[in-house]
Amino acid sequence: MTSAARIVSLLPSATEIVCALGLEDALVGRSHECDWPPSVRRLPVCTSASVDSSQSSAAIDEQVRSLLEKTLSLYSVDTGELAALRPDLIVTQAQCEVCAVSLCDVERAVADSLGSEVRIVSLDGADFGGVLDDIVRVGDATGAGERSRQFVLRLRSRMADIRRRGAARARRGRVAAIEWTQPLMMAGNWVPELIETAGGESVLASAGRHSPWATWNELAAADPDVIVAMPCGFGIERTRAELAVVAQSRQWQELRAVSEGAVFVTDANHFFSRPGPRLVESCEIVAEVLDEVSGVATVDVRHCGTGWQRF
Repeated sequence: MTSAARIVSLLPSATEIVCALGLEDALVGRSHECDWPPSVRRLPVCTSASVDSSQSSAAIDEQVRSLLEKTLSLYSVDTGELAALRPDLIVTQAQCEVCAVSLCDVERAVADSLGSEVRIVSLDGADFGGVLDDIVRVGDATGAGERSRQFVLRLRSRMADIRRRGAARARRGRVAAIEWTQPLMMAGNWVPELIETAGGESVLASAGRHSPWATWNELAAADPDVIVAMPCGFGIERTRAELAVVAQSRQWQELRAVSEGAVFVTDANHFFSRPGPRLVESCEIVAEVLDEVSGVATVDVRHCGTGWQRF
């Protein structure tokens, strides 16, 4: 397929994929959340959010539910900006209408402002393998098909290395990955697979399935060895602040992982929440956490402090 000379990415992970394939120069526009690599922040912004993400987890959840009940979109596409940029290709997603602009919104915006000549690639990977397939799809759509396949092979090789190191660990820790705190949601989709690859055992969530709601009683009954907090779209400090709210409850304080100091906060915004190349680094973060809990001396703890911290 011919290469795309002008690409608009409406998804942070898609932006990372495009740049990882050496196509950053072809990017002409981005979503309001695309911020990696940092150089993409120079690009015009083509979307905005209807939800005030500065509020608490509980308040954000209430806003989202209210908008969805009214069948209103959580995000808007700037059709004027899109028309001015004249893209050949738009990369968006159909995996989660809460996380980014929906495919329907993009198709409507294209019909209103650009016409039928623009190609739309919609990513929908629900597990790690699906994310790798999405990378190849972007490669094929941009004329970088062979490059994308070689890149995927390197990512698979890195995951195999992590799996070998995890298998050598004496004990498989049972890990509860929290994707939202108020109300409680466990991290599904690719996260359970990352946990398993790193040598742990995922509790209350299954690979390839959407993130499930849970109760604190269910979390207590699961009795995880380790709790890793990764609220969708939050960095470490925001995650720490949100966790501090629920940490005041007796239910939280009675969890064994809490009493044993095996609770960790992560930068989910740049890692776990983005189904792109850095999911491999997310897997490394889980492996480092499990090594920390197990008391394993790791030669290269790359992400401690920036990717994860003990709560």
